[in-house]
Amino acid sequence: MHFALISKILGLLLVVFSFTMMPPVAVSYWYQEGSETPFLISFVITLALGLSLWLPFFRNKSELQTRDGFLVVTLFWSVLGVIGALPLIISDDVPVGFTDAVFESISGLTTTGATILSGIDFLPKSILYYRQQLQWLGGMGVVVLAVAILPMLGIGGMQLYKAEIPGPMKDTKLTPRIAETAKALWFIYLFITIACAVLYWAFGMTVFDAICHSFSTVATGGFSTHDASMAYWDNALIDWTATIFILIGGLNFALHFAVWRGRSLLAYLRDPEFRFFIGLFLIYTAIITVGLLFFHYDFTVDDALRHSAFQVASFSTGTGLTSTNAAAFPGFIPFLLVFTSFIGGCAGSTGGGMKAVRAALVYHHSIRELRRLIYPNGVFALRFGRQTIPDRVLQAVWGFVGVYIAISVIFTLLFTMTGMDLTTAVSAVAASLNNLGVGIGQVGGGFANITDSAKWMMTVLMVAGRLEIFTLLVLFTPMFWKQ
Repeated sequence: MHFALISKILGLLLVVFSFTMMPPVAVSYWYQEGSETPFLISFVITLALGLSLWLPFFRNKSELQTRDGFLVVTLFWSVLGVIGALPLIISDDVPVGFTDAVFESISGLTTTGATILSGIDFLPKSILYYRQQLQWLGGMGVVVLAVAILPMLGIGGMQLYKAEIPGPMKDTKLTPRIAETAKALWFIYLFITIACAVLYWAFGMTVFDAICHSFSTVATGGFSTHDASMAYWDNALIDWTATIFILIGGLNFALHFAVWRGRSLLAYLRDPEFRFFIGLFLIYTAIITVGLLFFHYDFTVDDALRHSAFQVASFSTGTGLTSTNAAAFPGFIPFLLVFTSFIGGCAGSTGGGMKAVRAALVYHHSIRELRRLIYPNGVFALRFGRQTIPDRVLQAVWGFVGVYIAISVIFTLLFTMTGMDLTTAVSAVAASLNNLGVGIGQVGGGFANITDSAKWMMTVLMVAGRLEIFTLLVLFTPMFWKQ
């Protein structure tokens, strides 16, 4: 383990992150709020901490190994969660303690969107912008951003990229150089964000709200500048725009790159994960629309379809924005919405959950095993699109799914020990581990009233979900620390 190199890289990443405190300062000056002091203080603290970790080891030329990458990423997200909470702790406009501030910060960075704040409409715009910016940076990954703009990381960049990018196909590079890959991803990410913001503004949002909500939409984050979330506007054009861009954020960004490079939308249709993901979206939307009409909920057919599509897109990708009070939907519908988040978005997306490609492989593997029961001597290759999937990949997928379910069950039981009922406990697990951010039951209106122990458990699950569990769990194995 190269601890000097790890300190050097962590310091560099913190130096990069310190400059993200400047845009909220500009927002404060623009709106003449006088709320820039917490961000300036946080900038100085973060920059000083980063330099103190970097300067003693800046001449270190060791090669970053895969194990070092796992530790850097996990440490970075943990340290960043505390550092990101500084403006909230220092600000007199946000009445939160240390636990709540760290919860809010990590919720933003992991694009979870779970909040303990209320009265959001009355907070300074600098604070509102900062929360949205946390999500946007976390959506593609601050570590990937650092790899893109810090060529001094050199050949070790791939280890950070593999540890940070979500999904089971981490070894795939879009370009020969990892820095170029990261830049390509961020270029696409920025372009989609700008397009989303322009449409929001065109359909009735202010420029400020349009920018802020484009951050949380494309990052599949869930924070809003209003307590009512997207229901604040109750605008069909805004809701459909959000639905489309949430789905775009929930797709594999490598697929977006393939479409952009090939100048053809056919790449989407040829991708089996895309077809599986969109197929599930259409099925969920149809079921919930029919359910709302069957229960005679107070919606017209158009409104039922609009809100169903919005909630399905938001819940299934772990976004957490709401166009109406989905927790008040009748019958089975709120539970179905919560369970869609366990499958989540596509691999290589900003979405949470187990990822659609894993669910698709589990489905196809189950079908193959049924065929083997009928034809015991048959030979059945498992194909996903044009690719034959080796058993090694299937074993990894089943191992991940098994661990994911086990952690969900364990933390559901732990949450019940803090006083939650079972529905609320399951919802809290989904909200944090799937980076969903909204819940039902006792947390349907937010997470301010749960115990501090529950908040810290949710915080751990947010980071584990963002890093897809194994990046965090591997640090607790004795084998990892052996030289």
